[in-house]
Amino acid sequence: MENFPPPENQNLLEDLPPKSFQYKKIVFYIVGVLFLGLFIYFSLFNVPRKFPEGAIVAIEPGASLRNTSLQLKNKDIIRSRTIFEALVILYSGDRYIISTDYLFEKPASVFEVARRVSKGESRLAAIKITIPEGFDISDIANTVSLKLLNFDKNKFLLEAQDKEGYLFPDTYFFLTRATHVDVLKYMTANFEKKIAPLRAEILTTGRTEEDIIIMASIVEKEAKGDADRATIAGILWKRISLGRALEVDAAPVTYKEKGLPKNPICNPGLEAIKATIYPEASPYLYYLHDKEGNIHYAKNFEEHKKNKFKYLR
Repeated sequence: MENFPPPENQNLLEDLPPKSFQYKKIVFYIVGVLFLGLFIYFSLFNVPRKFPEGAIVAIEPGASLRNTSLQLKNKDIIRSRTIFEALVILYSGDRYIISTDYLFEKPASVFEVARRVSKGESRLAAIKITIPEGFDISDIANTVSLKLLNFDKNKFLLEAQDKEGYLFPDTYFFLTRATHVDVLKYMTANFEKKIAPLRAEILTTGRTEEDIIIMASIVEKEAKGDADRATIAGILWKRISLGRALEVDAAPVTYKEKGLPKNPICNPGLEAIKATIYPEASPYLYYLHDKEGNIHYAKNFEEHKKNKFKYLR
């Protein structure tokens, strides 16, 4: 019987491991990759086991990404600084973080932490502060200092000296870390926003914006409500036009000197400013408020004396 040589690839096939061994090897590699992935996830991406629920992390202005990642790592907010930094760059397109106080009310993944820090998502409720019309800088300082822990009252008073009249009274919402600089910034910006649409109207009065604000601050203090602002403004402008002293209790200097005071005496609201721009013409030259706040006008000093006797006894 003639012997034929084995096929050319037969020896190679005989050298291959059995199929069951190949399957086991593939399974081994898959399991290895899975375990490696889990190891990387739990060591780098997973929420730290000692994540401090309810923690507030303060990222100071000017803090670098490296310093921020170190701070979060030390506080057990993240596991890997490298992963955190890479994600911040991915979210913001730069090594950019927003300085503020961040509340981590519950455990958060490194993805969530990086996203919030790059977007400035604080999750701390803003502090509501209402500044009424007619407050001066001392009133503002006293009110704000009770609400904001980082507010420096003395620095505010020093830097706000030349801003009296130009800090717009309104309701503001500040972050917990807001300082006197933030308060001045937002209040002056709000004033600019409110006064800008009125500048063309101020020009038509023939008076300067400074004079309008000074008079509006007096009207704000002298008036007791919307009903009498424009009338009082008309009376006070009339006194100036007649060359008489204003003689208003809100500004004692006006009893000694004619004309407007050199500076506003408080921070007027929008209605007082508008009343000063558009005063109401009347035959009156005097006015007073009785004990209930009702206003009584007089055309001359004799009528005024009668009103004083009648309503202020």
